[in-house]
Amino acid sequence: MNATKKKPPPAPPAVSQRTLAYESFRRQILSAKIRPGQFVSQRELTRLLDLPLGAIREMIPRLEAARLIVTVPKRGLQIAPVDLKLIRNAFQVRSMVEREAVRHFLRSASDEELARIEEKHRAILERANSAQPDPMLDEDAQTVDWGLHDTMVDSIGNEILSEIYRVNSLHVRLIRLDAGLVRPMRIVPAMEEHLAFIAALRARDEDKAIESISEHIERSRARVLDAMLGSNQSGSMKTSTASA
Repeated sequence: MNATKKKPPPAPPAVSQRTLAYESFRRQILSAKIRPGQFVSQRELTRLLDLPLGAIREMIPRLEAARLIVTVPKRGLQIAPVDLKLIRNAFQVRSMVEREAVRHFLRSASDEELARIEEKHRAILERANSAQPDPMLDEDAQTVDWGLHDTMVDSIGNEILSEIYRVNSLHVRLIRLDAGLVRPMRIVPAMEEHLAFIAALRARDEDKAIESISEHIERSRARVLDAMLGSNQSGSMKTSTASA
């Protein structure tokens, strides 16, 4: 009697070249290798993203729809420039989405999950307050910081809204702070504001949690504006990732 052969599991769906190109472009923004207002050609993007020209051409309409790039006549493709309108719009979207996300996350997050999130934030805050050099601090802080925001928005269970939020997050991350101001102006206050928010979540205090996240977003916006205006006045725009 022949043994019944098990069918192999179905192969995962192939990732399109367009998706690969978009994810690679996203990583370039997160690592600050693509800068706001920068002009790039399609050929330059093929080198930067290490993908064929066809994939780049398929990706461009998606980036244009997301307003991450604009086509400037006779000049080519421009990474979305940062101005006061972009800052206002990006942070307004954050506020609208995250206030709603708080209600869902408050109901879905377990006490254990919130405790783990708090522990990660306290570890980052301790490193930020240390006098020791820490070359990985900014990257690790971004992972913890934006990880909380993304997890909270995903708790809504709406894939369309999550995608809108992540595109908007790329706009926020195009906004840069001067590298010399990163630790005092971004990481420490952002972690402290997150911890106040997490405390409200752990207390299951919806009103306080919404108030805390609203204050955090407004203070983040104010830090960006202060740094941007200060950089413009000094005539320089050195870069490091914007506060979440």
